[in-house]
Amino acid sequence: MTNRTPPDFAVPRGACDCHTHVFGPPAQFPFTPQRSYTPGEASLEELLALQRDLHLDRVVIVQPSVYGTDNSCTVDALRRLEGRGRAVAVIDDDIGDAELEALHRAGARGVRVNLATAGLDDPDVARRRLAATTARIAPLNWHVQIYTGMAVIAALQEELAALPVPLVIDHFGGASASAGPAPPGFAALLALVGAGKAYVKLSAPYRSSSQRPDYADVASLAAPLIAANPARMLWGSDWPHPGGGRKHGQSLEEIEPFFPEDDGLTLNLLAEWAPDPELRRQILVDNPARLYDFRPGGESSTSLLTTLSRLG
Repeated sequence: MTNRTPPDFAVPRGACDCHTHVFGPPAQFPFTPQRSYTPGEASLEELLALQRDLHLDRVVIVQPSVYGTDNSCTVDALRRLEGRGRAVAVIDDDIGDAELEALHRAGARGVRVNLATAGLDDPDVARRRLAATTARIAPLNWHVQIYTGMAVIAALQEELAALPVPLVIDHFGGASASAGPAPPGFAALLALVGAGKAYVKLSAPYRSSSQRPDYADVASLAAPLIAANPARMLWGSDWPHPGGGRKHGQSLEEIEPFFPEDDGLTLNLLAEWAPDPELRRQILVDNPARLYDFRPGGESSTSLLTTLSRLG
């Protein structure tokens, strides 16, 4: 996880990685028995080293599925980030107002509805989960983030457009670049973006591409999404790239390796998809600052080094 290509463009101050995960020591932060895989550790210190290497100042930690609705590991990371991080939590229907308010104070600004990891592709399930989630978070002015595929997005296009909270869609909407320039359902995603009804994360191209190691085919997804509405684009690394492929019959207790991704290469892809520096600034700085409620202005490199030294 430490070998990465350096950025080949001037990363703007205040740039944000909008999709990362932290996996703490299992003895301190136990996994849910209902998880679908078991990851290794991916510490906050390693995440901050990634931030330093890629010249990024802000970060969003997305609650991983292996912790279920126990957001303790994510909140611990936020506390140690001292204001330069935000989080997307996972909640259940029984969460109380006090717990939601505590998550907000810690830095949570959204809730994730993860259907893809569990293999759920029923639009009715998605509809119910989204309705329950948005009802709980609307008073906090949070957003709902959904990880699903093109079929669900297309089936629920009108309902997604009518959600009472901002909508964020993970990983190019689950579109496959190998399906050509117009994958089934992609028109629905473009319509949501163009109307300002959804943000899309230009993240984890390895999940959408059939062309390694440069993921050249993903430009067929990124370019039309950016053109449809650059104000609704976000960039994320998906570090440390969990879900490397649990094999049939593999024990749940066996640690599943992370995908061996070059995060610098992934960041440099953004410069190919968005050659204009002002457009990259919008995607890396302005859009995340608005959605995740970051303070005006970027964090300095000194504050990052200070954070690293305190953790070290």
